[in-house]
Amino acid sequence: MQWNTLLRTERLNDPDYRQEKHRPAYMQDMDRILFSPPFRRLANKTQVHPLYDNDHVHHRLIHSLEAATVGHSLGTEVGSWLADDLKALTADEVKVVAGLVQTACMAHDIGNPPFGHSGEEAIGSWFKEKFAAGHDIMGEITPAQRIEFNAFEGNAQGFRILTRTEMYRNRGGMRLALGSLGAFTKYPVSAPVRLEAGVGGVVDGTPYIGLKKYGFFENDVPTFAHVATALGLRRTDVLDASGRVVGSWWRRHPLAFLMEAADDICYNIMDLEDAYLSEDISFEVATTLLGALTTRSRRDYPERSRADIVSIYRAKAISGAIAACVEAFRENYDAIMEGDFPRSLVEASRLGAEFQAIRQVARTEIFNAARKTELEVYGRNVVYRILDGLLPLLNELRAVEWDSTRLSAYHAQVVRALRLPVAHVTNAYDALHALTDFVSGMTDRYAVKVADIVGRR
Repeated sequence: MQWNTLLRTERLNDPDYRQEKHRPAYMQDMDRILFSPPFRRLANKTQVHPLYDNDHVHHRLIHSLEAATVGHSLGTEVGSWLADDLKALTADEVKVVAGLVQTACMAHDIGNPPFGHSGEEAIGSWFKEKFAAGHDIMGEITPAQRIEFNAFEGNAQGFRILTRTEMYRNRGGMRLALGSLGAFTKYPVSAPVRLEAGVGGVVDGTPYIGLKKYGFFENDVPTFAHVATALGLRRTDVLDASGRVVGSWWRRHPLAFLMEAADDICYNIMDLEDAYLSEDISFEVATTLLGALTTRSRRDYPERSRADIVSIYRAKAISGAIAACVEAFRENYDAIMEGDFPRSLVEASRLGAEFQAIRQVARTEIFNAARKTELEVYGRNVVYRILDGLLPLLNELRAVEWDSTRLSAYHAQVVRALRLPVAHVTNAYDALHALTDFVSGMTDRYAVKVADIVGRR
């Protein structure tokens, strides 16, 4: 892969676009993301603690902005190294690298449903149950299409928002720069192809991290293929037993590793601070784990409160983690550019063991906290009530041959009241995506409201 194509800033589905001299494409991309309704709704979506009353605890929007700041630092550091030491970039291209990573970080959670990862799991488990029954509209979905609903993925929903549903609907979405979309896509594979990748998805005995999940839906494969071809991403074809190509996946854009690192740094470190503020872990646990991420001297700060001290440790930990990930990118640069680097930068860094210790505490003490678990169960039931309440509407829409003007009075009211995106639906697959567009776009509190509206008949 080569930087002269990886940093392309032409816009998706906008051949007449010309970049303004003092307003580069990535700055416009950040504006389009920042002012979009899906981004704004992140202010009321769970990061870790759903429906929490403590204003100091993170939500998705704050996390996205923090990740964008860390991403800009990572991009600047790596870009400067590429320009100064390797002579691979110009000074202006250093700014492009930093800008593309920052843009990707801003958008990285834009497709996440309410109630965090438990919301994803709730959507997936509901679809599994309905597909198993196979009634009505569910019976028209092919096995390959079912895979992406059974394991609903916020990353793929994010790609759909950026390239399809927001702004220029079905005509390029936000029409972001190709480089922004490449840096955004952590998992350059569709759901069915990911399952078929087999040994081709293993690099030097390690499963390729770009296949850990899937990053776009079946009907968005042509869009990503266009982006990947323009950027020069390495493609791997998947063959069936007869040698026929059944699909393809791509190696990550190098900047996707930096976007992922910014996300990993922020959620691991900030989750610890939130957990301390929420009294899920002790001061000693928080400062010990955060202190391990930096080589800078540790002080007692007797004049500061314990919350202030945790914040100081958090700031130092972020600086230490940024330095370690930049170092990991440099050390693995050749493999990254060849598409043969199979791990995340955090895992490969000199702080990999320290981050693993943080994740272990998160699994045992933070994610299993009683209040969090209680609210996750509540959130799951909210999602189920919404989906159960709207499924009859889709079945009726199918029965009236996708003509929303022929819906019954009640379902027509529901469409108007909730502004359901069904006007352009013409088949069962698109209908289910319209359903997940709506549900995944909700804030936590709006989901509770809609569950009360459609769950009572």
